Amino acid sequence: MQDFQIYALSANFCFALATIIFTHFTNKVSSEWMNLCKASVAFLCFFIYINIFENWYELDLNSFAYFFVSGFIGLGIGDFFLLKSFSVLGPGRTLMLFGFQPIFLGVMGKMLFNQDVSTSKLIAIIFFIGCLFTLSLESFRKDKSWGVVGMSFALLGMILDSSGVLMTRAGFDMNPGMSAMQGNFYRCLGAISVFMLLSFYKPLNFMTSFNKFTSKEKAMVIGGSILGTFLSLSFYLKAIQTAHLASLSGINITGTLFSSAFESVFLKKKPTKYLFIALVFFACGMYFLIG
Repeated sequence: MQDFQIYALSANFCFALATIIFTHFTNKVSSEWMNLCKASVAFLCFFIYINIFENWYELDLNSFAYFFVSGFIGLGIGDFFLLKSFSVLGPGRTLMLFGFQPIFLGVMGKMLFNQDVSTSKLIAIIFFIGCLFTLSLESFRKDKSWGVVGMSFALLGMILDSSGVLMTRAGFDMNPGMSAMQGNFYRCLGAISVFMLLSFYKPLNFMTSFNKFTSKEKAMVIGGSILGTFLSLSFYLKAIQTAHLASLSGINITGTLFSSAFESVFLKKKPTKYLFIALVFFACGMYFLIG
């Protein structure tokens, strides 16, 4: 297994575990509040880490713009539309549409970075999409209607997230000596800017809501933000620095599998036949990706 594959799987594992906490506080407060919280905590963690363990990389304005805008459109606006899609369309359909990301990134990776997509990688991507489809099937069975608005939100969120990944990769190609931590720092700054601007139109009452939490809840939301944003983004950008983008996106789909497994454990949801079928797709996809 290559390093970028280990980093990508680690990122998905951390994020999937944190989604249990994210879901709780999204329902308790709002999705915008939770997004601002996790981006702010991660921003502070990256700042502290860089000042203790690294030297600041000298970044020109053009390179800064790549990382800042990638966070603004990917971590900020992209997540906003994905959350809107979850509320309008439902998670099953949203994840199914998000499964088209490997195709988008594969084409763009070829166009921008001249990355060939081998037959084995295409087969692996197909298995990973099969994994995602299996886990989404139960959601489809619950609600048969299709919403054009929700589908538009999901597709727009996917495109913005993919565009953020492409801009981040371009930023690293322009600055090969820059660490993943510093790239994340600027991306989180871009994401925070989205919700700061949003607060002028829709007050988020960030500290007011936070101060109402119990000590346990405060520890949970901070811990979840560290796990699901600081650690997850650290692993993910480390993978982006060297990864084949289509393969990386294929691995990212497995985050859905991890999330389903954690829901079974922490939310006491009994594993279904769909989860076991998805495991088979996952194993086959990893075989073709690594082999």
